[in-house]
Amino acid sequence: MARNIQSLERAAAMLRLLAGGERRLGLSDIASSLGLAKGTAHGILRTLQQEGFVEQDDASGRYQLGAELLRLGTTYLDVHELRARALVWTDDLARSSGESVYLGVLHQQGVLIVHHVFRPDDSRQVLEIGAMQPLHSTALGKVLSAYDPVAHSEALEADRKAFTDRTISDPGRFEEVLDLTRARGYAADVEETWEGVASIAAPIHDRRRMPVGAVGITGAVERLCHEGEIRAELIAAVRDCARAVSRDLGASRF
Repeated sequence: MARNIQSLERAAAMLRLLAGGERRLGLSDIASSLGLAKGTAHGILRTLQQEGFVEQDDASGRYQLGAELLRLGTTYLDVHELRARALVWTDDLARSSGESVYLGVLHQQGVLIVHHVFRPDDSRQVLEIGAMQPLHSTALGKVLSAYDPVAHSEALEADRKAFTDRTISDPGRFEEVLDLTRARGYAADVEETWEGVASIAAPIHDRRRMPVGAVGITGAVERLCHEGEIRAELIAAVRDCARAVSRDLGASRF
């Protein structure tokens, strides 16, 4: 265990070294800077290279940060920018709708909740930031599956568990739901994931017109629905919130 921890510490030190100073460093530079034998340094670099965290220039043999590490960093920044841009609008949505508001992104074949605004009343509530929701049954998940090709593929490949007797598990019917979601610009979940609970969600796009997340409200069926249909004013409020966040991210025509 101690050896594994030491290897992780050395790998982290290498990544920090490559992130600062010169763009590319040779094996001797890295080994001497960290006080490591060349063989030890080379072994760690080789592992980092296999994982895509480090790349080696063919001509010079020098090392630099790899595309995979840069992708992870960009994802981190994208999520935090999304949350920062959504703070004011999600607060407004909670106040206007009287319901809990959730901001979700695609993560590991599900929806990761990155921001949660409590329902504006005195009821006891639990913060759900970091929680995961399924792609196929929740409103947030359906929106991501409808607009994000990666989420779409993952939803189709996953085991679409039936949480209630209303959950749509059949792939053909699920595709029909996604077509409807794209056509009307929002998704709904009425007791498909939790009994007595309904939700509405809409997509958020960035300046590249790429789907980067979804925002929605969740509450009791009797509050979100009227005579079996989702209340139109709540749909409008959710879509307005999604468009506002999208505009703040640089998107146009949303």
